[in-house]
Amino acid sequence: MTEPKKALINIDYTRDFVAEDGALTCGEPGRRIEAELVAITKRFLEAGDFVVFAVDLHRAGDTLHPETKLFPPHNLEGTAGRRLYGALEPLYEANRDAAHVYWMDKTRYSAFAGTDLELRLRARHIEQVHLVGVCTDICVLHTAVDAYNRGFAVVVHERAVASFDAEGHAWALRHFRGSIGAAIA
Repeated sequence: MTEPKKALINIDYTRDFVAEDGALTCGEPGRRIEAELVAITKRFLEAGDFVVFAVDLHRAGDTLHPETKLFPPHNLEGTAGRRLYGALEPLYEANRDAAHVYWMDKTRYSAFAGTDLELRLRARHIEQVHLVGVCTDICVLHTAVDAYNRGFAVVVHERAVASFDAEGHAWALRHFRGSIGAAIA
């Protein structure tokens, strides 16, 4: 039996979500996963698998976005806070022009909501999506559920996801296993 075609989705691993002074940082838990997240990304890049950088995008002064009422301004277009964090940034820069690398702006928690992600995965005959990034119980969770609902097998890399909420992180990992049958790697 052959392995299913797979893709890696790097979710929101940006300065605003991870750096100590980030506008909406998940703090130390986010920084602790950097080495594992970068190592996984390197493996996927070297294998020629499809690698997606799904990055939150907001615009200053957008009062209609639902997150405006929930969170302080973050990942604003054109700001340093929206750049990838740490060693992921130079890895992306070194590979950004490769045909199997895709930077994708997203404006909702899920990388599937209002984007062409599903079309790009289907065009490549992807059957399995691997998820890394932040926050486990927000954007990773919503992306995982949407992937499941679209018929993709889901793999969440436990040592490469993090949240500012330890209870939410643990709950999301249980939910991935128990409710959508995700593999936890």
